[in-house]
Amino acid sequence: MAVMCALAGSAAAQPKSGAPPAKPTRIALAPLSTLGAEDTSAAAKKLESELARELAAASGARVVAGDDVASEIKKAKKPLLRACDGDAGCLAELGKLMGASHVVFGEVGGLGNVQVVYLVLVDVQSGKEVRRAQVQMDVAQEGGVKGGAVRLVDPDGYTGRLVITTPVKDAVIYVDGRRVGKSPAPAVALPVGSHALRVTHPEHRDFVRFVEVGFDQDTPVAVELTPYGAVETELGATEVGPKSNVTYVDGKPKWYRQWWAIAGFSAAALTGAVIIGVATADGVDFDASGTVRPPD
Repeated sequence: MAVMCALAGSAAAQPKSGAPPAKPTRIALAPLSTLGAEDTSAAAKKLESELARELAAASGARVVAGDDVASEIKKAKKPLLRACDGDAGCLAELGKLMGASHVVFGEVGGLGNVQVVYLVLVDVQSGKEVRRAQVQMDVAQEGGVKGGAVRLVDPDGYTGRLVITTPVKDAVIYVDGRRVGKSPAPAVALPVGSHALRVTHPEHRDFVRFVEVGFDQDTPVAVELTPYGAVETELGATEVGPKSNVTYVDGKPKWYRQWWAIAGFSAAALTGAVIIGVATADGVDFDASGTVRPPD
C-alpha cells in the first residue's frame, strides 16, 4: 500500500507555533463514498466497519460510524451531511452534530483488483483539514486499512522494525547516517519506507545496502562482513639469525628460513665449490702461449 501524507495545520488546531495538532478524543466517520456519492454496497460497509475499528485502536478515541451517524443525520433532518464529498466545512458541521473533535472522510476508488481509499482528517473546531492519507489496499508492506488509519491519526506510530544479525561482534550500525548501536543490537524502530543501512568494523569491509521497512513488520537483514586480507607488519630484516625481526603471517618462520638451515646451505655450497676446484686444477691450463700461422 502506497501511503502519502500532506500536513496542513491551522492556527486554531495548533495553539503554539510548530505544536502538533490536538489528538482526536471522539471521531465521527462519515459514510464512505465512491465517485462523489455515498457507497451503500456490502463491501463498502465492511470496509467502513474495519476502518472505524482501526481508527479507534490507533487514536484511543471513541469512533462513531455507520448506523449511528446515519441516525443522527436523519434526526437532524440534514441529509446533505451524508454527502459532504470531502468538503472540510461540511464535515465540521457533521462533527458538531455528532459531538466529535474530529471527522474522517473516506472515498473508495481504483480499477479492477487495485483498490485505493483516500482518507481525510478534519478538525471540527477549526473546520480545517489536518491530514490526508492514501491507502493502496493490495500492497501488504504498507499495512492496508490499519496502516492508513495509523498514518492518518498517529503518523509517528507509522513504523516498522529493522532486525540486523551478524556474526561479527561490536560492528557499528548506521541508518540514514545516524548511529543506532553496535552488534549484537535489538530491533530498530524506523518509519515505513526506504532507508540506507551501513555496518562497519575496523577489521572488515563495510556493508552498505538500502532496505525497505514495512508497517508493523520485522525486516530481517543478515549482514555478512568480509574481513581484510592478512598483511605482514614488517617487510624485511637487516640480519639473519635467531633474533631476526622478520614477522611472518602464521606467527613462525618456515624451517628453510631458520638460521641454522641457511648456515647449513651456505656451508654445503662452499664445500662443493672447493671440491670442484681441486678436481679440475690438473687438467686445465689457465695460462698458455704459442704462435698461430696462417695456412699455406
